[in-house]
Amino acid sequence: MRKHVACLALFISSTCVAAPRLEDIRLPPGFRISVYAEGLEQARSLALGERGTLFVGTSAGTVYAVPPGGGRAVAVARNLQSPHGVAFRGGALYVGEIQRILRYDNIEASLESPPKPAVVADDLPRERHHGLKTLRFGPDGMLYIGIGAPCNVCEPKGEYGTISRLDAAGGGKREVFARGVRNSVGFDWDPATRELWFTDNGRDNLGNDVPPDELNHAPKAGMDFGFPYCHGGDLADPKFGTARACKEFTPPAQKLGAHVASLGMRFYTASKFPEEYRGAVFIAEHGSWNRDPKSGYRVSVVRVKGGRAASYEPFAQGWLQGNDSWGRPVDVIVAPDGALLVSDDKAGAVYRIDYTGK
Repeated sequence: MRKHVACLALFISSTCVAAPRLEDIRLPPGFRISVYAEGLEQARSLALGERGTLFVGTSAGTVYAVPPGGGRAVAVARNLQSPHGVAFRGGALYVGEIQRILRYDNIEASLESPPKPAVVADDLPRERHHGLKTLRFGPDGMLYIGIGAPCNVCEPKGEYGTISRLDAAGGGKREVFARGVRNSVGFDWDPATRELWFTDNGRDNLGNDVPPDELNHAPKAGMDFGFPYCHGGDLADPKFGTARACKEFTPPAQKLGAHVASLGMRFYTASKFPEEYRGAVFIAEHGSWNRDPKSGYRVSVVRVKGGRAASYEPFAQGWLQGNDSWGRPVDVIVAPDGALLVSDDKAGAVYRIDYTGK
């Protein structure tokens, strides 16, 4: 029987992590879960290459590449500053450190001996509180960057508390796309409308059940989602809420659970899952850190109909057992074969959830 705790030698350090306990995971009928890759220290954001390589950013110092179909990962970058963000476009891997973005050209042809990276931008906000940078390429060809607020709750200055976008091929010009965003660690575009949706983490220390995390919809640039003045669309902040009213801001498309730490999200764009999941949003809920009892530690699903959120419910759960967790989901991505891949930074793994109908 597999031990529930394993010490893994991870390139430059040795650490003890919780080994995956897949027997604990509960899924809807017809779905199954397996380990796609493991030994990935603090596995976070996911991106797929043109040849099916899975790139895994981390909050440690390494970026990993997992071959198509899963298996042994190789390190394609090391000794970076929390390279959480990864994105892929035009044969190149883009990596987001806290203060800069790097580009590794023709990476899938040189995984064992990666090229020296080019610096795309080196002037990102440097505060480490909510400092991990999430990267995604939008349908407009721009590179979108989540830039969290450097606090639990404050009036952020400059680019803090935004989703910005960068012309990665045109000299690095950057602009703010959305404001009033406390900390978005996941965003994606509706394949039907090409409009941006994103998760946002609610503030702490207002109680166990408020405010909710949010799934937001930003169909155009320039929208403001309320942080720090308004939370969840209708809850005025006790300190900052007197300055601006909730009605001034865009409310969430869907209120999520309080303190679930909603991180990575993706629209399901394949056809392998049953019809009810096609076009739905899957969200990795990393889990609360100071709520009692704990919440999150699961993958949830929001169904979208007519450009609106229609329902919100658990999809995969079991990483939390009682008030103890052995894993923490971080990101999700749809694999080329239609399966859903899920990263876990506590267990250092990526899982594969597929549908068999049995």
